[in-house]
Amino acid sequence: MRRHLHAEWTKLRTMPGPGWLLLAIILMTVAMGAAATATASCPPMGCRHDTAKLSLMGVQVGQAFVTILAVLALSGEYSTGMIRTTLAAMPRRTTVLAAKAIMLTGLTLAAGTIAVLASILTARLTLPSNGLTPAHGYPLLSLTDGPTLRAAAGSVLYLALIALLSLGVAAAVRDSASSIGVVFGLLYVLPVLPSVISDPNWQKVLWQISPMNAGLAIQATINLPSLPLSPWTGLGVLTAWAATALLGGGLLLRLRDT
Repeated sequence: MRRHLHAEWTKLRTMPGPGWLLLAIILMTVAMGAAATATASCPPMGCRHDTAKLSLMGVQVGQAFVTILAVLALSGEYSTGMIRTTLAAMPRRTTVLAAKAIMLTGLTLAAGTIAVLASILTARLTLPSNGLTPAHGYPLLSLTDGPTLRAAAGSVLYLALIALLSLGVAAAVRDSASSIGVVFGLLYVLPVLPSVISDPNWQKVLWQISPMNAGLAIQATINLPSLPLSPWTGLGVLTAWAATALLGGGLLLRLRDT
C-alpha cells in the first residue's frame, strides 16, 4: 500500500489541476458563506436564523469542486490513457482505488478544515453588524459551543464523503463528464424532487434519501425535532451512498477490462 500511496501522491502533486481545485474548494466555500452571512439581517421584531448553518452555506458550492477533483483523480487517467500504465505497474486494482480514496480523503479533509474554519471566523465577524448579536439571542459563533462544533466538523466530514462518493461513481462510469453529471444530479437535482411532489410521505422519503439534504442535516443547530432526519443519521445516509458507490465502482474496476 505504501507504494500505491506514494504513486498517487506523486500524481496529485505534479499535476496542475488538483492544486487549483483544492484552492477553489477553500475560496468558493468561504466566499459563498460570507455572501450568505452578509445578506442576513435581524429586524427589530426579531428573527430565527440558524447562524452556524448560515455561515456554512458555502459548502454547497465547495462540494462541486470536490466532485471535480475526485472524478478527475480516476476518470482523468482513463481519458489520457494513463490508467494502462498505472494498472500495469500496480495490478491490484482495488488497492489502487483504495490509495486514491485515502489521498483524496486526506486532501479534502485538509482543504475542508481550512474552508470551514475560515467560514466560521468570517461569520463571527460579520453577523453582529447585521443585527445578529447576543442582545437578539445570537451569541458569537464559537467552536466551544457543542452544536456549532458538530456543524463545523460534520461539514468537513461531509466534503470528504462527497469526494468518496464521486470517486466511486468515477470508477463505475469512467468518463469524466458523465461521472460529474451523475454526481451533480445526485447532489443538485435529487434534492429538488420533494418540492415538485404533492404527496407528503414521498416528499419525506425523497428528502431522507437525498445525499445532500440528508448529509447537510449535520449543519443544523436549531429546530432539530422538525428535521426528517437527525444530524448524525443524515450524515450516515451520505456515508451509505459513498460506501455503495465505492464498493460498486471497485467491483466494476476489478471485473472490467481496462
